[in-house]
Amino acid sequence: MTTRLVLLAIVAALASPLQAQSAADSAGIRAAALDYIEGWYAADGDRMARSLHPELAKRIMNTDSAGRQWISEQTASNLTRNTRAGGGSRTPAAMQRKDVAILDIFQNTASVRLDAATWIDYLHLVKWQGRWVIINVLWEVRR
Repeated sequence: MTTRLVLLAIVAALASPLQAQSAADSAGIRAAALDYIEGWYAADGDRMARSLHPELAKRIMNTDSAGRQWISEQTASNLTRNTRAGGGSRTPAAMQRKDVAILDIFQNTASVRLDAATWIDYLHLVKWQGRWVIINVLWEVRR
């Protein structure tokens, strides 16, 4: 009995504290997703950069007419530079979709679906240094 109590105490002491999802987390996740897409549409590189983790990977699978497939990737610096160079600023306001759906939040990670002008982004976010930022994007163009 004593051994069980000691083991239980050790397990309890080693267990990391659970963090509950809060309204602030949901708001931070939504704000990061909106900074990303609204920054793109407005060609606002600072807003885009604010939404991204420095080690962001944004990927899309491409297929050519012969059926060959490959993955294209952008980094945080590529995406920020492309945003500053004009980004989606030529997208007509009526086409600037920015529907954010938080799919899941678990501790310091979240998944979001962002329905944009002509594509869908699946975003992975991390609570990094107290702030929600996008670390991965997998996207697909609507056909």
